[in-house]
Amino acid sequence: MNSAIAGAVLASVAAGGLAYVFVYPLLSGDARAEKRQKALVESGPERRIDRISAVNRRDQVAQSLKELEARQKARHKVSIEARITQAGLTWTKRKFFIISGVAALVLALALLVISGNPIVAAGGIFVGGLGFPRWLLTYLKNRRIKRFLQELPNAIDVIVRGIKAGLPLGDCMRMIAGEAQEPLRGEFRAIIDAQTLGISIADAVAKLFERVPVAEANFFGIVIAIQQKAGGNLSEALGNLSRVLRDRRKMAGKIKAMSMEAKASAAIIACLPFTVGILTYLSSPSYIELLWTTQTGKIALVVSGMWMATGVFVMKKMIAFDF
Repeated sequence: MNSAIAGAVLASVAAGGLAYVFVYPLLSGDARAEKRQKALVESGPERRIDRISAVNRRDQVAQSLKELEARQKARHKVSIEARITQAGLTWTKRKFFIISGVAALVLALALLVISGNPIVAAGGIFVGGLGFPRWLLTYLKNRRIKRFLQELPNAIDVIVRGIKAGLPLGDCMRMIAGEAQEPLRGEFRAIIDAQTLGISIADAVAKLFERVPVAEANFFGIVIAIQQKAGGNLSEALGNLSRVLRDRRKMAGKIKAMSMEAKASAAIIACLPFTVGILTYLSSPSYIELLWTTQTGKIALVVSGMWMATGVFVMKKMIAFDF
């Protein structure tokens, strides 16, 4: 009995050993790994080089995207000097503050002479010193960006045709810097000047986004940076970028046309109370004067102004689209 049990145990151990030797490699994947290694060795050195170069290229592209993303996150805080540059002005920071102070004093004196109220004059100092100069910079920046976006696809097409004709990228950019319209000509001239000082063309183009903070300029910098580090067909990449930029501009035009009705409605609704108030004052002054001569009327004016401002703000948010 004992010998039979011992024989069964030994047989089980032997069967387990055989299973471990022949079946476990199939289950663990070692055989498949050896087969892949053998296929890689037998595929020859050219295929191994292609695989290694593909891996290196993917790593370079990923690293370029990480660097550009980190660089873009660092640009959230815009200084006064950067805002002046984005507006296309050559002012210094000191000149900007001097102009802001002069504007504040002029507006405050004008309001003091007109109203005779020092509180209104103090509000003029705030508006003239802080509000108007920054509004002017924003207006000039938006106008400059609009002109830049109109010319950028054409400039990219010039680069694509030049590269296909065998010209270097630097020579294509020099053509744009000499023949394009402003502000594109000045921006590409800055890229050429930076390259002349020893800065790589990828870094010089990446600085374009600092002077023209739009997604299109960032796209252009990303394409150039990836091509410089990872290689590839630059003319094809820039051709695709030009098509994307034109499609974005078409989409922006469609959005503007579709939202024009809502904008017109918002403008009419916002102007209607002022129009009715002026016409009522011209026809019956004593009837509407109660709004600013009595305490109840003043409260009604303040509450109505707050509600109207809320409505205009909500409608503005409803018709504002980011693309």
